[in-house]
Amino acid sequence: MMDINEIREYLPHRYPFLLVDRVVELDTDAKRIRAYKNVTINEPFFNGHFPQHPIMPGVLIIEAMAQAAGLLGFKMMGATPSDGTLYYFVGSDKLRFRQPVLPGDQLVLEAKFLGVKRGIWKFECQASVDGKAVCSAEIICAEREL
Repeated sequence: MMDINEIREYLPHRYPFLLVDRVVELDTDAKRIRAYKNVTINEPFFNGHFPQHPIMPGVLIIEAMAQAAGLLGFKMMGATPSDGTLYYFVGSDKLRFRQPVLPGDQLVLEAKFLGVKRGIWKFECQASVDGKAVCSAEIICAEREL
């Protein structure tokens, strides 16, 4: 389990772009993570997406999954950004959206490590609300030294 203070040690993102509120499961042996983002009407993106029917933008759902995957990668490596290591989100494969994410939802983020080759990490990710999948993708990150 990681609270927001520990998450901030591993992710360089800050408000309004830090999209992981808590990690509830992290197993570096099984190479998987489960975290969540509480989605509230106070999110700045709801002002324009869409004022009469607020929906969390899909690109931010993908970013939230990438941040959860980044946390898993950092923990697996035993590194943090303060050590001079960063993960950049560089792509996705097999991306699918299944239903919208609305204010009041708790977005559950799951990532499983698939492999790494020459500093390119691949994770199988899924986001869900109330046990129903809202988005899935293979997230690709590049490990870089600062």
